[in-house]
Amino acid sequence: MRDFSTGRRKSPQGFDRILMAVAATFLSVAATSAHAQSGPSKNPADLAIDAAVPLPEPANVPPPTVNDFKPDPVKPGTAAAAAPAVAPAKKDEAAAPATTATVPPAATAPTAAPAPAAAAAEPAKTDPAKAAPAVAAADQPVADKLRDLIATKGARYFDRKNERTAVENFYKDRNYAPLWSEGGAATARAKSVIARLKDAGSEGLNPADYPTPDFAAATSPDAQAEAELRLTESMLDYARHAQSGRMHWSRVSADISYPEHPVDPVDVLVNVSTARDASAALEGYNPSHKGYKGLKAKLAELRGITEDTSKHIAEGDALKFTKPTKKNPNPAAVEDERVPALRAKLHVAENADSRQYDAAVAEAVRKFQSLNDLKATGVLDNATVRALNGPKNDRKIDIVRANMERWRWLPRELGAKALGDAYVILNIPDYTLKLMQGEKQVWTTRVVVGKPGKHATPELTETMKFITVNPTWNVPPSIIYNEYLPALQQDPTVLDRMGLKLARAPDGSVRISQPPGEANALGRIRFNFPNKFLVYQHDTPDKHLFAKEERAFSHGCMRVQNPDQYAANLLSIAMPKEGYTPEKIKAMYGRNEININFPTPIPVNITYQTAFVDSAGKLEFRKDIYGRDAKVISMLKGGEGRDMEMAVSHAQPNYVRPTNVRVPGDSFASNSGPSFFERLFGAPTPPPAPVRGQRRVVR
Repeated sequence: MRDFSTGRRKSPQGFDRILMAVAATFLSVAATSAHAQSGPSKNPADLAIDAAVPLPEPANVPPPTVNDFKPDPVKPGTAAAAAPAVAPAKKDEAAAPATTATVPPAATAPTAAPAPAAAAAEPAKTDPAKAAPAVAAADQPVADKLRDLIATKGARYFDRKNERTAVENFYKDRNYAPLWSEGGAATARAKSVIARLKDAGSEGLNPADYPTPDFAAATSPDAQAEAELRLTESMLDYARHAQSGRMHWSRVSADISYPEHPVDPVDVLVNVSTARDASAALEGYNPSHKGYKGLKAKLAELRGITEDTSKHIAEGDALKFTKPTKKNPNPAAVEDERVPALRAKLHVAENADSRQYDAAVAEAVRKFQSLNDLKATGVLDNATVRALNGPKNDRKIDIVRANMERWRWLPRELGAKALGDAYVILNIPDYTLKLMQGEKQVWTTRVVVGKPGKHATPELTETMKFITVNPTWNVPPSIIYNEYLPALQQDPTVLDRMGLKLARAPDGSVRISQPPGEANALGRIRFNFPNKFLVYQHDTPDKHLFAKEERAFSHGCMRVQNPDQYAANLLSIAMPKEGYTPEKIKAMYGRNEININFPTPIPVNITYQTAFVDSAGKLEFRKDIYGRDAKVISMLKGGEGRDMEMAVSHAQPNYVRPTNVRVPGDSFASNSGPSFFERLFGAPTPPPAPVRGQRRVVR
């Protein structure tokens, strides 16, 4: 064949392929049509008439290949499943009843000889509803009742829409066959789940919240269907509480905010219904954190301990230690026969057999009083003796349960996987910060936290994104209007003496800032993890506060004792190739802000653990400085009803700066031009904004 536009002969290869494909198509269609005909084959005249009938214009698609010829999908359990693949039968043949008795469930139609691999790659699709397991005859009455109950009264069992939808679909896919019983008797899976629900107390939960039905007493289809849904309801409740908490953290305080991690009811139904060990599958929704497991083990120990009255301390005269003074350098030592037993009970190892009520014993008594809501005097009075002898295990059990609940609020993954599961965890009542990598403690330090009340440090999980060396302190509005401006009314020089700068913003609001430097309130380093509470971790010039045992002095932010070491350890994880050391960090100190960005943010978890297991395996208790244990314990004991895990809304703090505030010597009015203060001293100095070239960013 010649192309006359070029004078060259075209290769016939492409055209031959087209002819071969068309011929293959014609022969295949003709063969299939002839095979499907029930009458005699058509003669040449009939075929000529058929060819003259107009057909729709085909799409512009490539020539067909052998992979385009696949048998029609055949559903298992039909007569066609056992027959060779042929063209669709005639209408009257398709209407013939199908037989299922002789067809195995896994039977499939044989494939065309040329392409077995292609057929295997795309198996025939089946209808999930029709592929559901058949219901045993003995369970069919229960299945019928389940269908009716779920359709008409599903909301009575599952008041959450997502759970109700999941249950409806789950049982529909089973043809409403019961999961927990067979022939009216509880299955091994049901018994396993019931055992887990009855043991909810080992997880700090209340077994009464998860009632279990008695399948042996359910003798009618109605009762058996009721028992089925009741067990499913309790199972979903348990999984939800184990995963996210028996109560929502918002019910405890407005300054708690953790990422939501709700359980998926579909996951629970599938997981528990298919697991080899249903009890273990359900238990797996509880936290896997080492801290949680440690408290769980101590809870079991506390419940197994019986009080030994032989070790009780007798009541009697109050014992008091008197400190030496200049006037009385040698006060009389108080001795009592009860002191050795007191030393043993309070773990005072020094001079274990001494009868003297000395400074060490008095300090141990003071700590005990502080932890047990007694006035911390260090004097052994009868109220303290009764607390020492009383039902201390009950109180400890309650506190441990409250702290296990707090672990449920935390994310299941505390750290950044890309950094070896690195994270920061700060325990407010313990006044400590720990840098962790997996289960290993990398570094720890003391911290100062917020004062009780409106300045309490919030509980939260956020990610640390960068560190600022030589930070500027922009004073929070709450401190400006509640503290500094009132102080300025009393002493107009107070801000100058503190090294603070006051300025009016364009909207008329007052702004106060402190430039970088050694005396800056944030110290030399600020650790930034943006959050809605506007708190962060930072250095401080008030180093003496770290020597105190109780360190709740800040306005909510967390002051770190050794910020240069903290920064170096964080950066050695986030940027291991950069060689950051405390000395390198200190070399950056100056008066220009320097931001060091983390390529991968490090999670920061701020917690409130009044009970925890230390590295030596000892159960430790800390003072409930914000008074939150009582509310958590009350709710765990059922004080607020069934749906405590539902969130409640709180009014968030208002950080808007008022614009109508006057400062001494300032007759500011938004439309009055320069004030008397400005006319006398000039316009106020604006806060030191970062100047190009002043701020450095280290990436």
